[in-house]
Amino acid sequence: MGKTDYLQGALDLLILNTLALGPNHGWGIQQRIRQVSRDALSVSQGSLYPALHRLEAAGVVASEMTLSDNNRKARVYHLTAAGRRRLNTEAEDWRQFSLAIRRLLQTRDKSLSLRPIKC
Repeated sequence: MGKTDYLQGALDLLILNTLALGPNHGWGIQQRIRQVSRDALSVSQGSLYPALHRLEAAGVVASEMTLSDNNRKARVYHLTAAGRRRLNTEAEDWRQFSLAIRRLLQTRDKSLSLRPIKC
């Protein structure tokens, strides 16, 4: 399983968390995820915009057309109250999931270190 598969599983959470910082347009969300992850995560537009539309249809994100700084139309997304609740739930779920994975990996690492060394 590659990094892209992990990213797809966490994309909604990443978008909601980014929008919790304040309203943003698609490109800004994409860049913020890349910057905060220190270039470890890169969301393609082909993944981002369908996710934003899905989140908007679910009522956890809303959008409006505005004028950007250079007088171009831009769709700006923001969290709804339902989005904040979902973010809290998904963030806690992810913390529990990642803790379980970390525990499993630590168990594996400990068992490897306990194996006798063959010379």
